[in-house]
Amino acid sequence: MELYFLWIVLLGFVAFFLYAADKRRARRGAWRIKESVLLLISLFGGFVGGLCGMYGCRHKTRHWYFVAVNWLSLFVWVALGFLILTKVGFLFF
Repeated sequence: MELYFLWIVLLGFVAFFLYAADKRRARRGAWRIKESVLLLISLFGGFVGGLCGMYGCRHKTRHWYFVAVNWLSLFVWVALGFLILTKVGFLFF
């Protein structure tokens, strides 16, 4: 379970950094981070950082697929954590 939370936290920081960096680059007109990278990092566990980056930096909030992927990832990873805690947790305690 600790590994699960560590994964979520680490990818959350990475996702937030990537969303913030992409927003900064968008303002400057510089090279941008691919949308697929932002979506995949959110999908693989960086949903907290993705949501914070989206709403905190006001970045990619008008793209429905970013909103959908981040919120869907949140629900999927919370459900996975619940399953790990309830099903697998009984095996170890």
